Amino acid sequence: MSLDAVAVSAGYPGGPDVLTQVSVSVEPGTITGLTGPSGSGKTTLARVLALLQKPRTGSVLLDGTTVRGVGYSVPATSRAQIALLFQSPRQATDPRMTLRSIIEQPGVIAGRSVDVADLAEQVGLTADLLSRRPHQVSDGQLQRACVARALAQRPRYLICDEVTSMLDAATTASIARSVERQAVDGGLGVLVISHDEDLLDALCSSVHHLS
Repeated sequence: MSLDAVAVSAGYPGGPDVLTQVSVSVEPGTITGLTGPSGSGKTTLARVLALLQKPRTGSVLLDGTTVRGVGYSVPATSRAQIALLFQSPRQATDPRMTLRSIIEQPGVIAGRSVDVADLAEQVGLTADLLSRRPHQVSDGQLQRACVARALAQRPRYLICDEVTSMLDAATTASIARSVERQAVDGGLGVLVISHDEDLLDALCSSVHHLS
């Protein structure tokens, strides 16, 4: 069981490949790191693995089965297995929603309840913050809500695309511990994309370098 990019080449529409024949595997219960200079295709690979962008060549395998299509052409049961956390929590959230509503989103979509209080505690959000909107909280607090929202999806694989690059050291450490607990205790397979090689060395069982 794993989430795999196999010999993937991909790029932006009308442009050259930014990834060429890249392979990476994310296994349940492990944290895999991905790093490389700007422009090396880290975010492109994240989008490919999250089934948001189709590779030009190569394939994505979800638990041994090749995924056909991209976005909503992929069955919902497959899409739900993979969650993607973005670098900017403000661009990834609706400013009109409270943190509680943000965390509840996956449950609303799936038609099931979400234990918001438990998820908030897991990521270090206090109860008084749940009624606030994004402009009323810090970047770190909002990113914690995004982590909780991703966990509310109940994915088997989590892709973290530079999610701590805008945060202070204390918040980075707290979010890293939350993700690590989910991998160790919950069997979540995690891909952490970051320029911070110290963070990757401390958190990941293996690190892939893009050039």
